[in-house]
Amino acid sequence: MEYRRLGATDVKVSAIGLGTMTWGEQNTESEAHAQIGYALDHGVNLIDAAEMYPVPPRPETQGLTERYIGTWLAQHRSARERIVLATKIAGPARQPHNPRHIRGAGNQFDRKNLTEALNDSLKRLQTDYVDLYQLHWPDRSTMTFGRTSYPWVDDAYTVPIEETLSVLGEFVKEGRVRHIGVSNETPWGVAQFLRAAERLGLPRIVSIQNPYSLLNRTFELGLSEFSHRENVGLLAYSPLAFGWLTGKYEGGARPAGARITLFERFQRYSKPQSVEATTRYVELAKRHGFSPAQFALAFVNSRPFLTSNLIGATSLDQLKENIASADVTLSAEVLAEIEALHDRQPNPAP
Repeated sequence: MEYRRLGATDVKVSAIGLGTMTWGEQNTESEAHAQIGYALDHGVNLIDAAEMYPVPPRPETQGLTERYIGTWLAQHRSARERIVLATKIAGPARQPHNPRHIRGAGNQFDRKNLTEALNDSLKRLQTDYVDLYQLHWPDRSTMTFGRTSYPWVDDAYTVPIEETLSVLGEFVKEGRVRHIGVSNETPWGVAQFLRAAERLGLPRIVSIQNPYSLLNRTFELGLSEFSHRENVGLLAYSPLAFGWLTGKYEGGARPAGARITLFERFQRYSKPQSVEATTRYVELAKRHGFSPAQFALAFVNSRPFLTSNLIGATSLDQLKENIASADVTLSAEVLAEIEALHDRQPNPAP
């Protein structure tokens, strides 16, 4: 397993990170514990959660993912220092699908909500600190979760980034948070966080967790340079595009228990142009003798701006295959063929 520096910190995280958003919905507590054990045994040290998880977000299950991690930690206290534990505070419900059951629709990044969210997460996780605390999506209307154009909405109120960063800085001073990051953020947002940190002497964000896959490479357009110039590395989520890039939905197949089969809300990668592009990438992988899943993950692993590739799995077999992608190298020839497909149909599922 390769390890990469988290921003400009002294923390190194595995190139493959363990995503957890199915725990409590598609995975039981015992299955979640088995995934943690297997991942740690095979070099993964980054575990990424969120107070909103599992997904789809529902009041009845909210927080179960963190609880499952917490019960595992309670049984393996000596393992805590081996883990880079990350979680996120849910943002305000500005879009229809954003949850409204977590501290209400007005849940914003002010002192009250940040403090309550962190306290609750630490309690569920059964730990005194998290290594990386992230803002799950911006406290403003912008391009998130599949929006393809800037919405031009004048929000009635948004918490100033400086205020949010000041509170997060206090958490860092208290030792309850080691480092901070953003998620589903834009180039403007990243620039504002960096600017505020420099101006006010506050902690810098060290990471950005955004979608990145063969079907969605929009991170390259305006955000990758921040990784290069400012040490804000990508924690890539949805590297398999909700499982589409494994090839399991080819030809209209809907395997029992699969996310797209179970939940109608996940339509981000189901549009005709996305399905068409997926088929081309799956065929390319098979032509070169790769499993489609490892092929797609190996591409993400190869990106210079990547800090960690957040994989998710609902079975140990899937987890084993995904982690093993760390040992897969794509040749210059294969990468050139990927670029040719990308040029033909760029970002069909932004």
